[in-house]
Amino acid sequence: MDTQIPSDAAMAASGTPVLTIRRWVDMALEVACIGLVLAAVTVACLQVIMRYIFNAALPWPEEVATWVFTWAVMLGMALATGRGAHIAIDFVPRLLPGRAQAVLLFLTASVMVTASLVLLVHGLDYVQRAISASPALQLPMKYLFMAVPVGAAFNLFFLFWPDGRRGFVQGAGILVCGFLFYLATRNGAGLIYSEASGPMVLVGVGLVGIVLGVPVAFALVLASFTAFASANPILLVTIAQNMGASLNSFTLLAIPFFIMAAAVMNAGGITPRLVDLAMMMVGHLRGGLAQANVVTNTMLAGVSGSSTADASTIAKLMVPEMARRGYDRPFAAALTAAGSTLANLIPPSLGLIIYAALASVSVGALFVATLVPGLLMAAALMLVVWIISRRRGYGGDLPKASRAERLRGLMLAIPALILPVIIVGGVRFGVFTATEAGAVAMIYALFCGTFLYRKLTGRNLIAAVRDAVLDTVVIVIIIAAASPFAWVLAFERVPQQIAAGLAVLVERPWLLMLAINIFLLIVGLFMEMIAALVILVPILVPLVVMAGFDPITFGLIIVMNLVIGALTPPLGVLIFTTARAGGADQVATFRAVLPFLVAMICVLMLVSFVPALTQLPLRWLGP
Repeated sequence: MDTQIPSDAAMAASGTPVLTIRRWVDMALEVACIGLVLAAVTVACLQVIMRYIFNAALPWPEEVATWVFTWAVMLGMALATGRGAHIAIDFVPRLLPGRAQAVLLFLTASVMVTASLVLLVHGLDYVQRAISASPALQLPMKYLFMAVPVGAAFNLFFLFWPDGRRGFVQGAGILVCGFLFYLATRNGAGLIYSEASGPMVLVGVGLVGIVLGVPVAFALVLASFTAFASANPILLVTIAQNMGASLNSFTLLAIPFFIMAAAVMNAGGITPRLVDLAMMMVGHLRGGLAQANVVTNTMLAGVSGSSTADASTIAKLMVPEMARRGYDRPFAAALTAAGSTLANLIPPSLGLIIYAALASVSVGALFVATLVPGLLMAAALMLVVWIISRRRGYGGDLPKASRAERLRGLMLAIPALILPVIIVGGVRFGVFTATEAGAVAMIYALFCGTFLYRKLTGRNLIAAVRDAVLDTVVIVIIIAAASPFAWVLAFERVPQQIAAGLAVLVERPWLLMLAINIFLLIVGLFMEMIAALVILVPILVPLVVMAGFDPITFGLIIVMNLVIGALTPPLGVLIFTTARAGGADQVATFRAVLPFLVAMICVLMLVSFVPALTQLPLRWLGP
């Protein structure tokens, strides 16, 4: 949804000094974000080189990478605000007539001002209170957390400054209205509801804001603020603190690295080779282009490890082509979103890596155990594609590729297919971390695109990096905003209360597993995967081990549940990503994904209640 207007072209078309100032601020933020993300990639690669070539690991690269990434995301948040690029559901605004729609957009911008004021005021408060220093560089941590209020200040600039369609008067009105919202919530919440109502207020405000079209990240921030507004004022600093702290994660850096690697692969001709190979393998089948979408997601899953990266890349490639060949665009976007979940079910998987760290289990064992469930999920999606394509008459019009054509396609795709071996092998044998693997993947993609496929030029590389940075920001800022949201739930002991209720089922393992699956599917509606893993793994793993379940198998179950949650509203990050990248209607895409959700839940139940699907590969190939 475009909560703000301006495109670069529209601003450039006007030569007024006011819009020129806005354009220059926009350009400065874009250059800063791109430079910071590239610096993080460079530093991560430097650590790998120093560790394994010169045998002299440095103490500071991980810290530097996370710091510059935090600043890139918070500055990028403002950049996305200025360009109207934040992820939001626009179903309700589109139903309203012109005047009512304008009023709702005004109120939406005012709510964004309120959320930005929360981050600015309480972010500065936390910066003043922060007295610790970073472990490696020994720099005051306040310089890291300063990114939150600085990004919020730029947010306020873009929400106020004229954009070519509104002037200073309307911008001032938005600021005043947002400021009044802030004061009313801050001073009047205690008169309306008690501190004990925090969880209900949190979920209610978040859902209402998202449904009305407030960008998801800002709705989550506002929900956290509203939930704590009636409590001790000191708790309000935890909103900015949690957002900054959530970004100060070397593991989280894997997301922008793999998104950027996927963008470079696309620009450098690597991803199209995978698409061509998939088309030669299954393009002649009923719904062939849709089947090729699933096969491409399966092959690319072994490259990226990030569902959001795959969703963005394949949506840009496949959805327009599928629409051109007669496929319904929401169906194409929904299929791409469902297929992108395979990135977290086929090694290397960011979700499995995080689970391994939290549950103290072997990453290698998880990678082996997920091979059969991951391929089973891909087969289930292809079955749904075949059924829908038969019913709607999709595909069946492409000729079957000859054996020579398939062999030629395989040879052209080999450099791309080698990358999963490099990534999985490097992570499995400890050559580099999952995050460093993302940086290595980008360097490899640069090499292949420049020297092997020779499709990468300076112009398309810059365009790819620009798109990747903005795609990263609008996704990661939701993850950051989900952190205080999840923290409020944890503070109110909501997950612990649910886990305590589930503990009575320990003596009935099958009933316990069914209840946990239902609980996790519900959690996936409201919480981003990483935040949910951080909160729930320490609570649920001891419970399932007590009931006799294998923690390796449970790792697959929890990750499968949470990636399914990424396809469901209100968060639905993967749906938002593919609909945005593929130009599909968001609400129609949510409806189109329902058949795929049914198939995925069936596979989830098989994995939950048929342990052999994970245990047999472990016996044959496990470390």
